[in-house]
Amino acid sequence: MSDATLDDRGRLTLPKEMRERYGDRYHIVEVHDAIKLIPVADDPLDTLRDEFSGVEKTAEELLDEAREAALDEAGR
Repeated sequence: MSDATLDDRGRLTLPKEMRERYGDRYHIVEVHDAIKLIPVADDPLDTLRDEFSGVEKTAEELLDEAREAALDEAGR
């Protein structure tokens, strides 16, 4: 963990090691009483394709399963 300070224009500079590890683009998310920086990939679609490359089901099948699980959890 490291500290960073905003400059007089409100800019935050991340340490070089973090920029090299996580990149230059981030989503800023408010979490209760804090903020979280979430790295954004250069090509988010490529990241999703890589993440789901081993999934054999169609999007429709996954959606149907998620619906069924939600209904079961809700006590249908």
